[in-house]
Amino acid sequence: MAVDLSRLKVLVVDDNGYMLTILRTLLHGFGIKNIFESRDPAEAFDTVRADAIDIIITDYQMDILDGLDFVRLVRTADDSPNPMIPIVMISAYSERRRVQKARDAGVTEFCCKPVTARDVFAKLTSVINTPRPFIRNKSYFGPDRRRAGVEQPTYRGPGRRASDQVEATSGEEAGDSNADQGGANAA
Repeated sequence: MAVDLSRLKVLVVDDNGYMLTILRTLLHGFGIKNIFESRDPAEAFDTVRADAIDIIITDYQMDILDGLDFVRLVRTADDSPNPMIPIVMISAYSERRRVQKARDAGVTEFCCKPVTARDVFAKLTSVINTPRPFIRNKSYFGPDRRRAGVEQPTYRGPGRRASDQVEATSGEEAGDSNADQGGANAA
């Protein structure tokens, strides 16, 4: 199925000019005409405030303000015009802890360098075709971090949180045969 990306406005934030060129070339190849570029995350935030950007692609590690700080700024700043904008983070550092930090900052998708056209296209179409609901609590605002629950909404097994386990144990002691159902939706 062909996807028309021509009307998207994509902001690419990377302090490496060579990487900006690679991403611009890929995005043009996908038919995207409105590409905004910035080497400075603070300047990029000004672009987000000034233009109706549809998707942000940002590098993880940059000088002064890094990608995680930039994502948090977009997600939580009082003057952020669209805190729910899809954000794809790219990085050569793909250790589990870094990916988790990106997820916890509010990144929508994570793409490892060296990037390929297939990977970037998959991330873009993912944020468009299967948007994830947003969660707000005391310590986090961003896309739902529970991919398994989103992909398998009919899951009926036990929940993963400690409180779910207590509820399931209490229900079993009370003779409730449905104690293992419903806990997963709260996980």
